[in-house]
Amino acid sequence: MKKLLFLVLLALSALTVGLSLPANAATQKVVKIASDNAYAPFEFQGANKEWYGIDVDIITQVAKDNNWKLEISYPGFDTAVNNLKAGKADAVIAGMSITDARKKLFDFSNPYYTSALAIATTGAHKLSSYSELKGKTLGAKNGTAAQTWLESNQKQYGYTIKTYSDGTHMFAALGSGNIDGAMDEVPVISYAIAQGQDLAFSTAMETSLPGGYGFAVVKGQNADLVKEFNTSLSKMKADGTYDKIVAKYTSADSTTATAASADTKITPKKPVYQIYSDNAFAPFEFQNTSKQYTGIDIDLLNAIAKNQGFSIKWNNVGFSSAVNALSAGQADAVIAGMSITDDRKKIFDFSTSYYQANVTVAVPKSTSDVTNWSDLKGKVVGAKNGTVSYDYLVANAKKYGYTLKTYSDATAMYQALEAGSINAIMDDEPVIQYAIKQGKQYKTPLKPVPAGSYGFAVKKGTNPELIAMFNQGLAAIQANGQYDKIVSTYLATSASQSQNKVNESTLGGIITNNWQQILQGLLITLELALVSFVLALAVGVLFGLMASSPNKIVRAISRVYVDLNRALPLLVLIFFLFYGIPNLLQMLTGHQSPINEFVAGVIALTLNESSYISETIRGGIKAVPVGQTEASRSLGVPYLTTMRRVIVPQAVKISVPSLINQFVITLKDTTLVSTIGLVELLQTGQIIVARNFQGFMVYGLIGIIFVAVNLLLMWVGRRVEARFK
Repeated sequence: MKKLLFLVLLALSALTVGLSLPANAATQKVVKIASDNAYAPFEFQGANKEWYGIDVDIITQVAKDNNWKLEISYPGFDTAVNNLKAGKADAVIAGMSITDARKKLFDFSNPYYTSALAIATTGAHKLSSYSELKGKTLGAKNGTAAQTWLESNQKQYGYTIKTYSDGTHMFAALGSGNIDGAMDEVPVISYAIAQGQDLAFSTAMETSLPGGYGFAVVKGQNADLVKEFNTSLSKMKADGTYDKIVAKYTSADSTTATAASADTKITPKKPVYQIYSDNAFAPFEFQNTSKQYTGIDIDLLNAIAKNQGFSIKWNNVGFSSAVNALSAGQADAVIAGMSITDDRKKIFDFSTSYYQANVTVAVPKSTSDVTNWSDLKGKVVGAKNGTVSYDYLVANAKKYGYTLKTYSDATAMYQALEAGSINAIMDDEPVIQYAIKQGKQYKTPLKPVPAGSYGFAVKKGTNPELIAMFNQGLAAIQANGQYDKIVSTYLATSASQSQNKVNESTLGGIITNNWQQILQGLLITLELALVSFVLALAVGVLFGLMASSPNKIVRAISRVYVDLNRALPLLVLIFFLFYGIPNLLQMLTGHQSPINEFVAGVIALTLNESSYISETIRGGIKAVPVGQTEASRSLGVPYLTTMRRVIVPQAVKISVPSLINQFVITLKDTTLVSTIGLVELLQTGQIIVARNFQGFMVYGLIGIIFVAVNLLLMWVGRRVEARFK
């Protein structure tokens, strides 16, 4: 009876709690929506990290009307659609055009926005009719209705088409005079004008788009969401809510952009942030003829830092070195044309994308038989290891029948194309564009392939304020037009002319323009080799003596030291000292303990070279007749004195040729230290090549310098050897 009474009371309590809950708590359903992340005025992120746009406001109102618990993500258009297909999202709203092809995969709502295309020009070069397009160059985004329309009407109006991966770079090209006009959707152009961009378009040149934008679900699923969306959309249009939402983002006097980019400054947590970057990835990072690092990434971050009020110190050490330094805690952040990938997201926290990248194929200008991908059959195509280009070529090799050849760096790849050992290359589109502007006789006959986004990165879980400041500053410079000016500076036709004071297409021009830089690199190389060799000589002699000791323990210690250092590749040792040791210290102490590149190089070379010097000294000692040791000891001379006064001087004389040879080897081994960012002679050459693409002449000059220095050392060595004899 007590149990029955208890169950009744429990049921009544549950009923009471259920009745006391708000109605929406009982009926509210979770709806996962995926959307774009950079398609203003439909979706965009403000400086305060909130999301704004026509689509955002519409879906928020729909969720409110239908009591949805909205979970909305902004992964970008392609990822949003893929998430919908994979069941990771219930629906997509992302300025998605309703087309017959898409209707086979998705069920759409009624169109919530019917757009139109228009051609935008700068304010000083307005157009009033299609007849004025003859002979002009028009831009369009890849894969859009604008591109389709331009291609369909190209013969009729006589213009040239140039395609872009995103609107930011298209409008930047328009502002720089690289193109005469850009075709995009009317609300996008209207929003850009409302943001203060110098754009104008003629209503007489608008072209309506069929279909309109729709809210989409996977075909045959979530029909109730489409029905509820349509009902809410009808209600919004009837009561004026819809018109208010659209006007908020498209009217000329809209203040939404100002609110979205409100100046809510974030306080830096460090007096100076250590920013690591590439040093040879033009036009994003490269050294100009004034020996200053410049490029899209450099200028963007400097502008963002100035806008947000934080200080930075640049360290241009090369891409791999920069990423490794960030992993080891030596860098606060990296900006280096770094693609945002799922694998990298496991290690790094990324900003919002600051550049949408394409990859494209380049062939020699004289090539006439490559106009589509199938024409690459039987040809050899080059790509850099570990890049998006490499992955794309691997995935499509069987389909198109080409042979893939991989390279560790761009210089070798571009030189191979010049030499004719490969027929084509695939690389980032802005890099190829920059190479062409530097005088390379290439052309890009195939349509670019989307390659993802570049992001500003910090080590996962660290420096969150730096990411926040970057995002906020990026939004600010995009809104005021500074972003477009920076990008157009490096991608405009006249960019190469403004960056090259001296013609670097000849050896004389290269020497004239870079002799101070080359001399500085040589001095660092000689300094590194000399300091390392002197230390290695001292350590090597010590362990050589230990190896000849009558004490087994002392000999064993020497043997372990020598064998370990000889067994470990020098490059691995350099990486271990520069990246591994600081990472270990950070794990143990919780504090960053970076090692200077020069110091790490000296330690690595000392350890490596001393092991070989030790064996040389040991061989020299053994070459001294054993009778001399016995005679000295028989006269009562202690062992150490015998070694110091009798054996070692003779052993050193015997070893002089080998020691001089070891110094030459040490000098050549200094080139390996360039891998951690030390700007010695080889790294200096790489920096120069990144700017002028004259790999043959620059590396030939570097090789001649090494040969000259080493021949001089060999001559000095022979003179010293003769003196000893």
